Amino acid sequence: MVAEKADLRREAGQRTRDRLLAAALELISERGSEGITLREITDSAGANVAAVSYHFGSLKALCDAAIEHALERYLDAQHEAIGALAPKATLQELAAAFAAPMIRSLAAGGQDLAVMRTVARVGIDPPESWDRLAGKFDQTRRDAVRVLSANLPGVKEPELIFRTRCAAGLLNWLALAPIGAELAAKSVKQIERLLIPVVAGAFRGHPSAG
Repeated sequence: MVAEKADLRREAGQRTRDRLLAAALELISERGSEGITLREITDSAGANVAAVSYHFGSLKALCDAAIEHALERYLDAQHEAIGALAPKATLQELAAAFAAPMIRSLAAGGQDLAVMRTVARVGIDPPESWDRLAGKFDQTRRDAVRVLSANLPGVKEPELIFRTRCAAGLLNWLALAPIGAELAAKSVKQIERLLIPVVAGAFRGHPSAG
């Protein structure tokens, strides 16, 4: 009985934590982390201020955790898409996999796009405190370089990594720029048709390469 009650308390605590994360991310996606109050988050999550202190320690720590969670989901989705590519995948296929999470968010619009804009802001320059995500960034680059190396055998790895980072920067910019809102009115297929050749071009570099 005691163990059962403890399990119920843990489950309730996890639900409260999840609600706080979701509420924080929703508010952050609307206007950034500056100016958001603890009361706004707790009211939206149906929780009390003490719950924030218990689960996160502070408002800043909660906001950081919410953004980190969103960025981690994005990186995991990107890694899954690229990792599933065949060894002889084309640059076009790599571009489609690399851009897939962003394309889905652009097509969905609304909250999904708002969250992706938050992810894009942080993805450009992750805080030093998020060192644990460095491995995920590196894994995505390694996955991409594996395909790039097969397609562009004459290009050295440092340059391939540079192209991968440029492609990531392009996607981040796209989420934040006005053109991202324009794409949000289009379907996945329409966005793919417009965007994938651009990302593939960033990977390919000079027309004579690959």
